[in-house]
Amino acid sequence: MGVDDKGRRMLKEFREFAMKGNVVDLAVGVIIGAAFGAIVNSLVGDVIMPMIGAVTGGLDFSNYFTPLSKAVTATNLADAKKQGAVLAWGSFLTLTINFIIVAFVLFLVIRAMNTLKRKEEAAPSKPSAEVELLTEIRDVLKKS
Repeated sequence: MGVDDKGRRMLKEFREFAMKGNVVDLAVGVIIGAAFGAIVNSLVGDVIMPMIGAVTGGLDFSNYFTPLSKAVTATNLADAKKQGAVLAWGSFLTLTINFIIVAFVLFLVIRAMNTLKRKEEAAPSKPSAEVELLTEIRDVLKKS
């Protein structure tokens, strides 16, 4: 068996692996997840955070920091990072708050989807035309 045969066999095995249902399903899930993530991020960043900013008077923690060096004299985070080591706790706090908001929004969306799913499952489905016809035939036969 030559190197060429091993290469072809490996390529064939890879193709079979890549075309299995679970790999394709996973790829579709990742793509949809990324698109859904963009929607949730936009909802949080463009809708919810501006409302929170309006209520709190535009409070923004992202520029809060603690200098770790005496050389840091800047008053904003970007300049302070250029001057030396800083503990950017405001950025961490902002990201943590954003995470909590995103997680809560996702919770609400998934909860709403589960509620809709339960309603669909609870609603009795209409019998098919064949079942209705068979029921009518049964009822006619019972009367005879």
